[in-house]
Amino acid sequence: MRLVFAGTPSTAVPSLEALVDDGHEIAAVLTRDDAKVGRARALTPSPVAARAAELGLRVIKSNRMSPDVTAELASLDAELGVIVAYGALIDAATLDVPGRGWINLHFSLLPDLRGAAPAQRAVMRGDSSTGMTIFQLTVGLDEGPVFATQASPIGETETSGELLERLAGEGAAFLAETVQGISEDALIAKPQVGEPTTAAKLRKQDSAVDWAAPLVSVDAHIRGVTPEPGAVAHVDGQPLRILRIARPSEAIDVPPLAPGQLAVVGQDVFVGTGTQPLQLVTVQPAGKKPMPARDWLRGRRDAETLVLA
Repeated sequence: MRLVFAGTPSTAVPSLEALVDDGHEIAAVLTRDDAKVGRARALTPSPVAARAAELGLRVIKSNRMSPDVTAELASLDAELGVIVAYGALIDAATLDVPGRGWINLHFSLLPDLRGAAPAQRAVMRGDSSTGMTIFQLTVGLDEGPVFATQASPIGETETSGELLERLAGEGAAFLAETVQGISEDALIAKPQVGEPTTAAKLRKQDSAVDWAAPLVSVDAHIRGVTPEPGAVAHVDGQPLRILRIARPSEAIDVPPLAPGQLAVVGQDVFVGTGTQPLQLVTVQPAGKKPMPARDWLRGRRDAETLVLA
């Protein structure tokens, strides 16, 4: 098929590659504008733009659907538009530009977790499984009829970043198979069934950790906001990023701890929650590199009285 592909982050790259490998003609790749990255704030192409350039594909950069962009897309005479994490809305005027409209690969089993951060919210919610949905794009947010779904488990220690990376790989093959089915008129989109829930974009305030919550909730929250926006505690008013955690083994005798209270047992550091203690594995103090939690705590004279806020 002659396709337009719309995507921006690294999670969309495997899907673009899979469609190219399957022999589809990519008329153009639509991605967001170059963004300032790093301390130098240098303008940098998106991962999708960079990979598309390597593949010799035409790239259209835009953060929104302007009349000029819509006209350029219309001139391509594409049969189908394929979206994987583009990061901007396709407006009503552009929905019918490809002959078969647009399909979207979404990282949840719709209508559950409609919105910008389905994988993150699934982990934060403590779900043991999630999935992917390929649906026909409509005006409503993630409301279109469904061509195909695929379930996927969430590992007990998996962060949202790790989950997204895995789903990106699984989703590429799933998307390629679905596009092939659409091209053969072998798939019929069906209305979504079930009670919708939402997955709002994560904000800076989602970094905060409620140590008074139960262990399972604290664990899920930290994994869900890792790597972005990241879990952040505060010690003496200074931020401490929580990079890696673990649930303690039953063989380790950890004393009862108040929420946020720290304790060292053997070579391991534990922090109290509303129920059981949680192990801190890797942390990053302000202005320093990531380090084992035991090394961070060993360097503090007030280790025995520290409480994470």
